[in-house]
Amino acid sequence: MATPQKAAAIVELTEKFRSSGAAVLTEYRGLKVSQITELRTSMREHATYAVVKNTLTKRAAAEAGIEGLDEHLVGPTAIAFVTGDPVEAAKGLRDFAKANPALVIKAGVLDGKPLTPEEITKLADLESREVLLAKLAGAMKGNLSKAAGLFAAPLSATARVVEQLRAKVEEQGGSLPASQDAPAEADAEATPAEADAEASTDVAEGGDES
Repeated sequence: MATPQKAAAIVELTEKFRSSGAAVLTEYRGLKVSQITELRTSMREHATYAVVKNTLTKRAAAEAGIEGLDEHLVGPTAIAFVTGDPVEAAKGLRDFAKANPALVIKAGVLDGKPLTPEEITKLADLESREVLLAKLAGAMKGNLSKAAGLFAAPLSATARVVEQLRAKVEEQGGSLPASQDAPAEADAEATPAEADAEASTDVAEGGDES
């Protein structure tokens, strides 16, 4: 790849890291093109899935201030850049990997914090943002203005509101049902954004081990 093309790819990757609430590194060795296309299509609402070159990705991650990924950038690598619900994106990757063992989830980052494969699986086990907020709205006993504000808030803010709501309810002598508990802070933080309409073009075509 010519130097100008490399520079352009690094700029694009850097912007993807900066604009994504989360990113998940995967190894796709053994997957057919049709399977990768299927994965892209299934995740389109919440993430874009791009095959990348490791050397360029390392430089882009450094430019974006992302740490903890370099050691995992080996072998054929593709990244899910999450621009929607990170829980739903994690579920999609987990379920696809179960059906297609050739997909290996290697690591990730959520709001700048490194994630292990185990933590990504744990994230996938959480209830989706929509389900959580629906339960919160019901627990607020008709306070629609506060519920509307929560639907516009990131999950990290929602988790804090749940704790405030819990304290208020306990002061009144009640308690929130267990199913409405806030997820652990490390697993709940996310930044919602509109998913990209298209995910058909790789950041770096033919991503390989370099």
